[in-house]
Amino acid sequence: MLDLFAKGLLNGTVHTCMGQESCAVGVMNALDKDRDVVFSNHRGHGHYIAFTDDPEGLAAEILGRSGGICGGVGGSQHLHRGNFYSNGVQGGIVPVATGMALAEREKRSGAVVVACLGDGTLGEGVVYESLNIASKWSLPILYVIENNHYAQTTPVGLAHAGELAARPGAFGIDGAAMTADDVLAVHAEARRWVQQVRSSQRPAFLCLETDRLGPHSKGDDTRPREEIERYRNRDPMKKLAAALPESQREEVAQSVELRLRRAVQSAMAMPAQDFAEYRRRMVAGGGYAG
Repeated sequence: MLDLFAKGLLNGTVHTCMGQESCAVGVMNALDKDRDVVFSNHRGHGHYIAFTDDPEGLAAEILGRSGGICGGVGGSQHLHRGNFYSNGVQGGIVPVATGMALAEREKRSGAVVVACLGDGTLGEGVVYESLNIASKWSLPILYVIENNHYAQTTPVGLAHAGELAARPGAFGIDGAAMTADDVLAVHAEARRWVQQVRSSQRPAFLCLETDRLGPHSKGDDTRPREEIERYRNRDPMKKLAAALPESQREEVAQSVELRLRRAVQSAMAMPAQDFAEYRRRMVAGGGYAG
């Protein structure tokens, strides 16, 4: 994605999840993808691919093509397919996800809603209003905090007082915190909490301590080089790769590279989203494109 942006092929910006892949893969694969609901954020491409297995639709979307999952209108941050939603508004998904949990409870669907947050989002007041409602009304939602210790360029210690993982406890919400450098460990812990939320019909939270290897979006990285190198040394991708035979690692890498290359080539061959189609979608969806 960063390469496509550098070539001027993307509309808008892009936020990668390099270094945080274990969070996405571990949590998304703990869900029942036929009924559970995911609300993701601006750094949600890993969540989307892990939940839908659809890099082709994502590539077309971020390239602004008509065959994208939202017809090229949503771009990088605003995605929707099936039970997956993402939005780039800071904290905006939290009350929406909490409301969806209320709807699923009223439908008695047995679904669990997952809301994926970053540490910076815990500076938004609406998050705490949502936690209060979720606990008070006993809603089936799992709040997953991916704490990469930076809100854009602001270190977490400059923005937040106390322990982030302790905050939901003030609302009577149970949860846990863990280092997310092992995808299998993240998956096991996420499964445990998803099952608890489903059986108890009560909210919970999982705070994942992780590292962002890339810039916040494109080239806006003010962190010291030696700090980033420390993060690279505990990259969960490296840890998982080291557990696989070399032949299998190469096979996986080649397969992924080929699939992604084909996805981008297919998307580039599609017609771009035009204004008439954009306006039709906006009007059909109740919005307005003047």
